[in-house]
Amino acid sequence: MILERPAAARGAVNLGWLHSRHTFSFGHYYDPDWMGFGVLRVVNDDTVAPGGGFSPHSHANMEIISVVLDGALAHKDSAGNAGVIRAGDVQWMSAGRGIEHSEFNGSQTEPVHFLQIWLQTDRLNAVPAYDQKHFDPDTRRARWVALATPDGADGSIAIRQQARLLATRLEPGDRVEFTLDAARHYWLHVARGEVQLDGRKLVTGDALGFVEESGVRTLAGVGDASDVLWFELPQA
Repeated sequence: MILERPAAARGAVNLGWLHSRHTFSFGHYYDPDWMGFGVLRVVNDDTVAPGGGFSPHSHANMEIISVVLDGALAHKDSAGNAGVIRAGDVQWMSAGRGIEHSEFNGSQTEPVHFLQIWLQTDRLNAVPAYDQKHFDPDTRRARWVALATPDGADGSIAIRQQARLLATRLEPGDRVEFTLDAARHYWLHVARGEVQLDGRKLVTGDALGFVEESGVRTLAGVGDASDVLWFELPQA
């Protein structure tokens, strides 16, 4: 079964300083049909205006991953972690037994555009943890690069869930393949650009979920440079 989640059907938030589209129910946006996909709970496409941001707030027992597409995002948390993540950077915060953090645009002149991703953790009330790494987008041209994995394989960030997050960048004419195992769930999210999956057109914000599917699929770039995220997830 393939689940379709068109970009235009996502929840929309406009607070002036924040423009966000929510793939799954989040905050004031609620859709009982879209509460998440297995352990994947949140995919928010956030654009924060210069000087804007999220004041200190708390989380617990959630794996939170931020993928910065453009601009700079300033982070500070109650565990003493602080810094700025920029385009190409990936940040991971395991909230564990509880952590407070803030996120603000790191620029007073340019917006920051990033994806905020939440995965349910595979352990409860652990000690909070943090990491961030830079992944040069050019290194994932027409190939999958692991951003987050359970064991930190291939230079990825090690997370507390039996899930893998990979990314690719496709120029027109580029192609990549992926193999589906019916024993796992998968989620494909087009962060930006236009691609085709076995002839199916997908544009910025579109997503597909794969349940009990198997075989090899081909993803092709057809427009300007496209960034695509691929989640390999355990069965719920």
